[in-house]
Amino acid sequence: MARDRASAGNVVRQQTLKNSIHCSGVALHSGAKVNMALHPAEANSGIVFRRTDADGGTEIQALWKNAIETPLCTTLVDVRGNQIATIEHLMSALSGCGIDNAVIELNGPEVPIMDGSAAPFVFLIECAGVTVQDSPRRAIRVLNETVVSEPHRAASLSPGASYTVGFEIDFGDTLIGHQEWFTEVAESAFKRDVARARTFGFVQDIEKLRAMGLARGGSLDNAVVVNGKEIMNEEGLRYRNEFVRHKVLDSIGDLYLAGGPIIGHFQGDRAGHALTLRLLNTLFADTEAWEWTDLTTGSAAPVAAQIQPERAVAARA
Repeated sequence: MARDRASAGNVVRQQTLKNSIHCSGVALHSGAKVNMALHPAEANSGIVFRRTDADGGTEIQALWKNAIETPLCTTLVDVRGNQIATIEHLMSALSGCGIDNAVIELNGPEVPIMDGSAAPFVFLIECAGVTVQDSPRRAIRVLNETVVSEPHRAASLSPGASYTVGFEIDFGDTLIGHQEWFTEVAESAFKRDVARARTFGFVQDIEKLRAMGLARGGSLDNAVVVNGKEIMNEEGLRYRNEFVRHKVLDSIGDLYLAGGPIIGHFQGDRAGHALTLRLLNTLFADTEAWEWTDLTTGSAAPVAAQIQPERAVAARA
């Protein structure tokens, strides 16, 4: 009966962009100008990044197994060592807007930082338009709790009825201090409560990062900069707790490397990109901890179809 109900029209369908759209901007870490285009893609192809400047060209699917741990950002790498870095804000926008399939074309090794949030990418997606495809939308349902941790930080995925994210940060005796926040990952909530939260950093860390070859494109135009108890940006904050909301934004982008939306709860405690990637690796290494399932309508957040889900590797077939 459940299979019949799903075939009767309540299965959620995959989505891609209606049209291609282009933009350009500065890369946060290299400081180089980057041209980027977002293109529609076939159903079941996922999110694919394409570098036009690489020798012979390169395409990398945005999956956890193609990502590596790098400082302060999320990076994909192919078998020849070609990298595409700082993908997390764009991936967060694609996840938050429900885009399953797209080709992201770049003429360099890093996604432009734009204003340091996901909002410019949401705007690009809205301008390009969204089209529904024939294939059912699939999600990774978390069956058993998975936890990874280091001293003073941790990340976990646990079962849940919908996709939710919680995060906690603590920057001690600074303006940021201790912040906690929780949200359901649905399109309206993402655009309203998450997308505009910008990346942030501290004045005292800037020179150290630049000496490491990082943050060379960073400025008050694309990051919130904190100096002790003071915000250096003239316009101030976009949300009272913008800092922890940005960590949620990053987490949503990093978790989209699962290959689809998640049915379950992510909890981050001072976690970063590397720990979230380690969490995905740990989850998918345990075949009893997750399963693929189709999504159905009837809820504000994705709800698993009551059909028999299939066991599968963590990539679209």
